[in-house]
Amino acid sequence: MTSKERTVLERRIVFLVLAIAVALPLVFPLGLKTQVTPLTEKAYDLVESAPSGSVVLLSFDYDPSTVTELQPMAKAVIEHAWKKGHRIIATAMWPQGSQMADMAFADVQKKFDNSKEYGLDYINLGYKVGGMVTMQAMGRSMEAVYPKDMSGLDYKDIPMLSGIKSLQNVKYVFSFSAGDPGLTHWIMVARDKYGIPVAGGTTAVSAPGFLPFVNDQMQLHGLLGGLKAAAEYEFLLGYEGAASLNMNPQSVAHVLILILIAIGNVKAWRKRKTIQQEARKNA
Repeated sequence: MTSKERTVLERRIVFLVLAIAVALPLVFPLGLKTQVTPLTEKAYDLVESAPSGSVVLLSFDYDPSTVTELQPMAKAVIEHAWKKGHRIIATAMWPQGSQMADMAFADVQKKFDNSKEYGLDYINLGYKVGGMVTMQAMGRSMEAVYPKDMSGLDYKDIPMLSGIKSLQNVKYVFSFSAGDPGLTHWIMVARDKYGIPVAGGTTAVSAPGFLPFVNDQMQLHGLLGGLKAAAEYEFLLGYEGAASLNMNPQSVAHVLILILIAIGNVKAWRKRKTIQQEARKNA
């Protein structure tokens, strides 16, 4: 077997082992537990502390490309808010965010036996172009920005919005953000301009960039970063959902990758040593 053929075979073996490592925990869950971080606890406490009957705003600022990480945390926050008796306004700064909201509401409704009523317990105002400009306009008049909801209902005819004149009337804002426009702009407008508490959920790779906002001024009331944070939130709610179950194969895959990296380094070291020995012999 040539060196090239050996390399191709080794790659196929690695891919096969990785596929098995990911598939097995999905079929046979390992029941791995995750430790809750202070960032997740802060986000949880924001929802937990708001009184029953509060009207809150969840912004779905992502699309299907990041649904694996952001959708589980969105569903967990919706469930938590409904358990606390909050009424949810859904908005979207990304074109497909409104569909992500509909999917999340439909999934969580099943846990409540479809008892939550549209227009009374939640509403989807949909996508609006404009990003930060739209958010600033919401601070002046919600109805001017969203004269109708996704289903065509007039803003003034939606019962749960009767007392919501502007963004300043919501108890908190929770943005599930895959980029801009998204969480950064909600912090600048809702928190810094209007003093509304803001929490957020982002992809794992984006989370470190938001850590400076979790400061003494509470520009950000907690942060959910990636699938692990979603699993932590589910743990705080007392159940294992999609995020918790998906953490099993992710954790196994990470361990396997570390092992493969170690094996690769050992092989590279042995090969280098062999080359050096042959070079000394030929010297």
